[in-house]
Amino acid sequence: MSYINKRNEYINVNGLKIAYREINKGKSERPLVMLVHLAATMDNWDPKFIDLVAEKHHIILLDLPGVGGSAGKVATTIPGMAQQAIDIIKELGYSKINLLGLSMGGMIAQEVTRLASDLVDKLILVGTGPRDGEGIGTVTSTTFKFMLKAGLNRVDPKRFIFYNHDEKGKIEANKVLDRLASRSKENADVQMKVPGFLRQLKAIKRWSTVG
Repeated sequence: MSYINKRNEYINVNGLKIAYREINKGKSERPLVMLVHLAATMDNWDPKFIDLVAEKHHIILLDLPGVGGSAGKVATTIPGMAQQAIDIIKELGYSKINLLGLSMGGMIAQEVTRLASDLVDKLILVGTGPRDGEGIGTVTSTTFKFMLKAGLNRVDPKRFIFYNHDEKGKIEANKVLDRLASRSKENADVQMKVPGFLRQLKAIKRWSTVG
């Protein structure tokens, strides 16, 4: 089954209804849990990429509390988000995983590994940085700058956040954005809400300083 047609599944974790998607269970020795970027739900994973990874791996995607189809509130610290992820993974019945984090998801993945090192076998960090690392403190201003530019150009902010601002970047961004847009309403996750997005920004801001 193509990821574009994969619908949400749900599990109760700490009294909250949590949305997740599990693909090719048993395909690999350990599941690959994937944590997505700022302001994103499970629908923001490129379906072509997920399909390619799923050819050889058992994959688990999550909406943390307050994100997408999951109930509750977004944690206002990155370690808080990490603990939420740990609780979900354990409730799903897994004691050892491989973990991939993209952008903000990479920040959360680092904290998952710090808080529960026995849980993570292999850690993959993509487009992210360490706590108090270069550029982490400017995530909010950079995000709003590119959101404004995207609004003026009437395009998805991901066009400028994740891709070069030249013609080649435009072409590659449009390929992915077109694939994301091809998901039907019947298979769609719940869209990210503004209050949750702002709480995520607060968490990143706090993570940008040590202490």
